[in-house]
Amino acid sequence: MNTTLRDHPAFRAEALRLKGERAARARSFDVFDPYTGTRVGTAALASVDDVRAAFEYAAAYQPKLTRYERSQILERAGALLRERAEEASDLISLESGLSKQDSRYEIGRVADVLKFAAIEALRDDGQSFACDLTPHGKRRRVFSQREPLAGVIVAITPFNHPMNQVAHKVAPAIATNNRVLVKPSEKVPLSALYLADILYEAGLPAPMLQVLTGNPREIADELITHPLAELVTFTGGVAIGKYIAAKAAYRRVVLELGGNDPLIVLDDADLERAATLAVQGSYKNSGQRCTAVKRMLVQKRVAADFADLVVEKTRAWRFGDPFDEENQMGTVIDVAAAQLFESRVNEAIAGGARLLAGNRRNGALYSPTVLDRVEPCMTVVREETFGPVSPIISFDTLDDAIRISNGTQFGLSSGVCTNRQDAITRFINELRVGTVNVWEVPGYRIELTPFGGIKDSGLGYKEGVQEAMKSFTNLKTFSLPWE
Repeated sequence: MNTTLRDHPAFRAEALRLKGERAARARSFDVFDPYTGTRVGTAALASVDDVRAAFEYAAAYQPKLTRYERSQILERAGALLRERAEEASDLISLESGLSKQDSRYEIGRVADVLKFAAIEALRDDGQSFACDLTPHGKRRRVFSQREPLAGVIVAITPFNHPMNQVAHKVAPAIATNNRVLVKPSEKVPLSALYLADILYEAGLPAPMLQVLTGNPREIADELITHPLAELVTFTGGVAIGKYIAAKAAYRRVVLELGGNDPLIVLDDADLERAATLAVQGSYKNSGQRCTAVKRMLVQKRVAADFADLVVEKTRAWRFGDPFDEENQMGTVIDVAAAQLFESRVNEAIAGGARLLAGNRRNGALYSPTVLDRVEPCMTVVREETFGPVSPIISFDTLDDAIRISNGTQFGLSSGVCTNRQDAITRFINELRVGTVNVWEVPGYRIELTPFGGIKDSGLGYKEGVQEAMKSFTNLKTFSLPWE
């Protein structure tokens, strides 16, 4: 990649942001392209004092936007983003290493989030019911309405969807007239800043959204314990999520954590169709999705044939330079992540698994990889392997499939490939996950879909625009005489 991309138009907003009196005295850190190692941008390194100032700035502003005004801001932001889709996707690919195919898709998803939030902002979210329903009732009527939080929302987002993860927290906050402080991953801060600038251009008052970039070890505790922080919404790893839950104390906490999602293939399945889903679910977004296919559970009678199809499709999956239009996959987020995947695969091989394809690494570039003869106790499937690895586990019976699927600490999502109605019913009722998708990848959803998991995948609160708006508001009831 030519180093002139440092001056790509996508960085104009950040360059402007680094001007001015405050930025001039601020510390900063560099952001690097995982594929080339080239520096692609710079972001401010926020201090604890910056965090405190941001809370005070937000608290001094009381949002009074009407539903129509909120909806219009979100609509305009979505339109601006679609107009600049190529520029925005370039930015995502540069700082994350995701392929252009993946980053373009992400921009479409962000625009969808903004669209759905614009629609939901217009909805009357109140309810009412009569009180004269029992012998003890009265001629009154109870009403409810949702109100924004009195304090400030703190949103902490991960690296794997640099802009869409931010949008899923910011758009519902705007739709509900809340103020939000966003702390994006220090690995991909530029996409969050880009989205913020689009929202400002669309008319969002600045105190309603602030992006704080920097080292979480320095500023995270202040973000989650500040007296003005009323809700903390976090997407990321289990250990950090549990730390936040403990540290945040008497605050509302919404956690969307890891996944170890299975694609379950029964012996009646169309194997060609199932293998296509398996490969897409494993390798899109470089396998860096909490809902990626992390385990392929395949009934023994068809396991060998299924593995052959997965290998064939894996070898056809093009990967490399994120800006090569033909490549379906770019890098993973950094060299350390690629080394971890390589290590786990090697450990599995040493333990008896068989490498069928891949396990090649060059810096942060890690090839799509297929293993079979994998045992549920192996680290590669016991832990969340957050990259493009396809481990195949065979099973005998439906009971075995359910037991193996449920036998991890995670409970986010799942995909099921079978036409047997009895099996589908059992999977829906017995898999301990937040989502069961029949003949789809575990990660399938639209941006409005309630999304979240149980066990170590989250506290049961859901994301998705509608559910986030509920989490970001307080429900108030009132009653009136009603003759």
